[in-house]
Amino acid sequence: MLSQGQRGDNLQARNVLALITGHFPTLSLSIKESDDAGATILNGIIISAKKTKKGSARRVEDAPMFLRNYWYVAATDAEIGRKPLGRMILGDPIVLFRAEDGTPVAFEDRCPHRHLPLSMGKLVGDTLQCLYHGLRFARDGHCVYIPGQEQIPQAAKVRCYPVVERYHWIWIWLGDPALADPAAITDFHWLDDPNWGAKGAYLHVEANWQLVVDNLLDLTHLAFVHDTTIGNLALAEHAKVKVARTRDGVVVTRWIIDQEPPPTFKKVGGFQGNVDRWQIIDFTPPAFLRLDVGATPTGTGAPEGRRVGGINMRNLNAITPETETTSHYFWGQAHDFDVNNPETTNKIFEQIQTAFLEDVAVFSAQQRNLNLIQNPPQIDIAADAGAIQARRILARLYGEEQPRARDAAAE
Repeated sequence: MLSQGQRGDNLQARNVLALITGHFPTLSLSIKESDDAGATILNGIIISAKKTKKGSARRVEDAPMFLRNYWYVAATDAEIGRKPLGRMILGDPIVLFRAEDGTPVAFEDRCPHRHLPLSMGKLVGDTLQCLYHGLRFARDGHCVYIPGQEQIPQAAKVRCYPVVERYHWIWIWLGDPALADPAAITDFHWLDDPNWGAKGAYLHVEANWQLVVDNLLDLTHLAFVHDTTIGNLALAEHAKVKVARTRDGVVVTRWIIDQEPPPTFKKVGGFQGNVDRWQIIDFTPPAFLRLDVGATPTGTGAPEGRRVGGINMRNLNAITPETETTSHYFWGQAHDFDVNNPETTNKIFEQIQTAFLEDVAVFSAQQRNLNLIQNPPQIDIAADAGAIQARRILARLYGEEQPRARDAAAE
């Protein structure tokens, strides 16, 4: 029989293996409290428990494979206002709203009285009032009013989360609040830089967040999934690729020299002949991918750093896990040419959005298969090099974070 510590280490090892391989198997784990009981682990989370011989349901602890001591995007700035917004993030229910001065606020989306989501309530001044019994919670999460009752229990409070508004996004920190340094927020300045035209959007994805990360680190799929917009066969057949790894990041550089531009590049850049095209993908944990993409007429010096006579863009991606099988996908497209022309910005955005909706269909289909097949075999090919490196980094970071999380939970 495994000890509690051994069970935790065993589960952590399985989670790390899943991060590296991409396999999220359904496993069976036999554990014991007062009597032997079985637990089912799906996609790295214990999701069910058998009853003990005495018939009482045994509570088991979830072990989601999320990095918590990082900033994540919770919402776009336009989504948050004076109407509470409920959103699941890293498996935790969160409610977001703006105080009367416009400051974004984030609470645990659960009233401590009878557990109704506070997002179903309404704002009364700077307090959030629960729909069920009218308890009101101030911006610091403490209950300040109970109808018909003067004394307020000390436990009448909800957890508050650090939030920052930056780059037209609302960022949230779900880990140790003492570590929440806004300076650590990943740079997405292109989204609000006056020297760039930009437009962003939000997509809900019925798939694990790592499938999205894998997709963005291997752009050979553009040749097949997006052949009507941003892809053509040159991406898969004529690319020179370099993968460079830092301690906590991966950069995948892809050059396609003297090849026909894809349809979107013809529409946006007006190219008449072949181009030299680049894709430089910068991955930062846990799930931020900033793509430097563009093209110039072939032979004009782009590989040497002389980007003239073409188009230069940034594709910006922030993926926030919702659950183990669903994700929030925040993205934007920026360009440094014809910056003040909304028609150009919209034209580029619509082309990329078409491609991204195709991607969402792919992610969802992948996840459906992963939900059906226990521990499916998987092969890797050369184009997976960047994604494999990213998963190894995530596995190491996850392993490093777990002892600190256990220590904090024990305090």
